[in-house]
Amino acid sequence: MKNTLIAPSVLAADFANLQRDIEMINQSEADWFHIDIMDGVFVPNISFGMPVLDAINKHAKKIIDVHLMIVDPDRYISTFKKLGANVLTVHYEACTHLHRTLQAIKAEGMKAGVAINPHTNINLLEDVIQDIDLVCIMSVNPGFGGQSFIENTYNKVKKLKQLIAEKNAPTLIEIDGGVTSKNAKQLVDAGADVLVAGSFVFNSENPIETIKNLKEITK
Repeated sequence: MKNTLIAPSVLAADFANLQRDIEMINQSEADWFHIDIMDGVFVPNISFGMPVLDAINKHAKKIIDVHLMIVDPDRYISTFKKLGANVLTVHYEACTHLHRTLQAIKAEGMKAGVAINPHTNINLLEDVIQDIDLVCIMSVNPGFGGQSFIENTYNKVKKLKQLIAEKNAPTLIEIDGGVTSKNAKQLVDAGADVLVAGSFVFNSENPIETIKNLKEITK
């Protein structure tokens, strides 16, 4: 039985009741907190910054998976370690010296992730896949919640799974964007290990039950 990890995206939480929603994730069957940091430069939107992540960390009792959608992420690697990040994911498209960035993340004791946009080819990760703990495949264009799932994602997951197997890499595959109960099973069957779900969880009538259902579907 496969243990697919479910990572609710806090970007979709109610910011006026953030502690309540953090406690909900703690009490649910979710495995990780997924935190999107956006700078308004790499992506058009601006999300929360360091003080909010610090506040989340004070209440979160599970793995904190931080997804940086920012330019020049190297400047902040040690800062995010101090703020409680367990997994730190940078965008392939934002890193001129990706290998060095990955080494810097690992030197801080965090798991190193790489996110790729919908237009970015899996093959570009071939030379560094053994240094990557997690690849986050964007199944929507980064920057906004609530977008429709891009169908080509299934093919990218399969290609990435094949590359990981060929290189005997320890890499997990994470899917971020438009994940619902309708595509979760198909994503896991294609090779996904971690599913990020935002709007689907937080806009549901019973988020704890929705998370439980996602876990059941993906076993």
